[in-house]
Amino acid sequence: MTKETAIKLFNKSQIRTLWDDKQEKWYFSVIDVIQVLTDSNNSRRYWSDLKIKLKQEGSQLYEKIVQLKMAASDGRMRETDVADTEQLLRIIQSIPSPKAEPFKKWLAKVGYERIEETEDPELTFDRAMETYLKKGYSTNWINQRLKSIEVRKELTDEWEVRGIKKGQEYAILTDEITKAWAGLTTKDYKNLKNLKKENLRDHMTNLELVLNMLAETSTTELSKKAKPKSFLESKKVAKNGGAVAGNARKELEQKLGESIISPLNAKELEDKKKNKQIMSDPE
Repeated sequence: MTKETAIKLFNKSQIRTLWDDKQEKWYFSVIDVIQVLTDSNNSRRYWSDLKIKLKQEGSQLYEKIVQLKMAASDGRMRETDVADTEQLLRIIQSIPSPKAEPFKKWLAKVGYERIEETEDPELTFDRAMETYLKKGYSTNWINQRLKSIEVRKELTDEWEVRGIKKGQEYAILTDEITKAWAGLTTKDYKNLKNLKKENLRDHMTNLELVLNMLAETSTTELSKKAKPKSFLESKKVAKNGGAVAGNARKELEQKLGESIISPLNAKELEDKKKNKQIMSDPE
């Protein structure tokens, strides 16, 4: 069972969701999930009893559950218990529902990490090719993407040598590189392509991938040369590395007479490709 199937299952069930832009997390209404899985006449009572059971088992899950405002059946915004993806999977494991079995069997086989791998194949290089093929990407694009993963790994290895902390500092430096070559922050770039948690690189065109690789490779080599001793120095290097690709982008755009930065995401790019093929095929 793939991540896409699980998400479709939830979407078809019309479960209320909320995207937290700051944390880059989806939150799901717990009551809605329980209603779908159990067909209970009183899903609130079911959830109340389940919380007691989890607490008795020593689970700290309930302590992590938060309340967010979501549209109620009367249209008003009311606070309700919500869970992120990881918490939701833990809840589903505690519900003896036939509807949850396909999901739970899949979960038992590959674990929660596999969900993240399907959502972001960069987390596991070995399965990346298979994952991208299943998603319908072309072999040519996949080869570019796998190379970009290698380039990214070399960059993060260099950052680790320079004492850059994973997480926020990586994100800040990546943002500097992206702004310098694409003229957009990572967030703005994702918004342009109408993306949420999806990996931005998974939705780049071949040209975008090549320029992004040039930006990251340049940053790696400049960092090795400059040997920055602080985060601020590494930030300057990231900006300079991104600028190398930024200059290449501007020069190519001038010759092409059009922007290289595409607002299309992977699905839209594939649809465009199919439509172009249909139009070119003789009747």
